[in-house]
Amino acid sequence: MLKYLLFDLDNTLYSARYGLEDAVSRRILAFLTRYLGVPAPEAARERRIALKKHGTTLEWLMAEKGFTGVDAYYAEIHPEGEASALEPDPALRDFLEGVPLPKAILTNAPLEHAVRILDKLRVRDCFTHIFDMRRNNFVGKPAPETFRRVLDALGVTPAETLFVDDYPFYVDGYRALGGQGVLFDEKNAHPDYPPPRIGDLRELGGFLGPL
Repeated sequence: MLKYLLFDLDNTLYSARYGLEDAVSRRILAFLTRYLGVPAPEAARERRIALKKHGTTLEWLMAEKGFTGVDAYYAEIHPEGEASALEPDPALRDFLEGVPLPKAILTNAPLEHAVRILDKLRVRDCFTHIFDMRRNNFVGKPAPETFRRVLDALGVTPAETLFVDDYPFYVDGYRALGGQGVLFDEKNAHPDYPPPRIGDLRELGGFLGPL
């Protein structure tokens, strides 16, 4: 029986059409170009390779590039005003309030970013916890220890928690622990990904079972 819902944040609780994640990616690439001292195409290539091994760009920089300027990195990647394109989402709030299970956020972004997004959507109070990169010691999804740390904090097992994310790599990591993971695929970008896969959060109702 499910006891908790665990949600990714970006491009899951809001639509990718707002372009927030695309803007983050552009800022990351600009940062890498300066920090690594290489042209943008080379920085992008190195990042693509690194993200097959590491959950985030920051993890890669810290693990392999000796990077320590976490606060400066986050200030540039997630500046104030980054959520300006978003709008409050009454339909999202209605959905979250209609599901009689506690809910938490697990994001590979910092807390300040999560708070901005949730406040702009006006749904922060719908979640009991926000697990961000600092809280997870800068080890993000899909690391098994990150999922286990979150589940331990919530007092639940993988089987008792439904995890929703828009990135197949992260959903696969959760499923590997024996949990039920659902891929949020708004634009049908992963048609060959095995079920369960949804394009609208309201479709989660079909996976909740008896509560």
